[in-house]
Amino acid sequence: MTLSKIQIRNFRCLQGAELSADPDLNLIVGNNAAGKTSLLEAVYYLGRGRSFRGGGNAELIKTGADGFTLFAEVSPADVSPGPSAKIGCEVSRGTKTIRMNGASAKTTDLASALPVQAIDPEIHELIQGGPEQRRRFLDWGVFHVEHDYITTWRAYKTALKQRNAALKGQLPNATVEAWDSTLIKNAISLDLQRKTFISDFKSQLSLILSEMFPFSLNISYSQGWKEGGDFKEALAASFPRDRAMGATQVGPHRADLKLHIDGQAARHRLSRGQQKLLGAALILAQTHFVANAVSSRVVLLVDDPAAELDEEHQEHLFCLLQTVPAQLFITRLDSSGVGWQNNGKTFAIEAGNISPLV
Repeated sequence: MTLSKIQIRNFRCLQGAELSADPDLNLIVGNNAAGKTSLLEAVYYLGRGRSFRGGGNAELIKTGADGFTLFAEVSPADVSPGPSAKIGCEVSRGTKTIRMNGASAKTTDLASALPVQAIDPEIHELIQGGPEQRRRFLDWGVFHVEHDYITTWRAYKTALKQRNAALKGQLPNATVEAWDSTLIKNAISLDLQRKTFISDFKSQLSLILSEMFPFSLNISYSQGWKEGGDFKEALAASFPRDRAMGATQVGPHRADLKLHIDGQAARHRLSRGQQKLLGAALILAQTHFVANAVSSRVVLLVDDPAAELDEEHQEHLFCLLQTVPAQLFITRLDSSGVGWQNNGKTFAIEAGNISPLV
């Protein structure tokens, strides 16, 4: 799918903005604090129901406004013909409404209609940060290639929430264990789907990494309990610790992607600039993989790609961006250094106002 039109009202510094996008490349130029990142955030919100910068919805509402509204028209890509979709989000302080083609919808409906990924200046946190970010990265990919994944994940999360509530409330063992069978069934399914995705994804990642790094990266999946062990047995063995901690200590919700270079954790081996480049490589590889798996394009947002990258690594990144099967939205201070901007559209943004450059 590709984003053909977006309308933004009272989102961050954007009071009222509209953009008719190119299906291939959209270069957004402007000074710092002009609203470039806010535009990318709005697109990301329409595909994820949240910002890639974190924080709550209240922080996204323009100062002095009661709420924000986002609307987009999404068109099928040539490789995936089908009907267009109209999606929208209306957020006020304390409420959030999602609609698709005039009907009420869920965040997962947004994700299906507008698959979107982002490479932002904090992408190094995918390497440096905690497991939660890598799990989110992994689950986005599995969601788009395994159609029943979200149903399984919701069932697991519901059982986990109820089991944790019973543990925290110090309820009888039978009340806690009443959720175990549902938890075990869905944990095993989630684990299998994740492992299948990673096994297939590794070859695409290797191709990307070979273009960007002189070293070999080892990527492995830590499932959230003892590797190779039976989850039912692991859950039973963890019960005393669960009781003491007031929460379930094993399961897919504790999983992680392990990234190592020559036996050393990548976060300890790489500089911040190299971590950013590796994070970008992970996103690019996943974009390639998902687009090929579902025969559709992904919307890829790239915020200030020159930040903390030297000229050589910038050149590698821009060469790879030209090959990715995605609709690109790229922000920069100006259009210099991007030799392929003539293939798409360039927009200038100033004080929250967007205008196309001819």
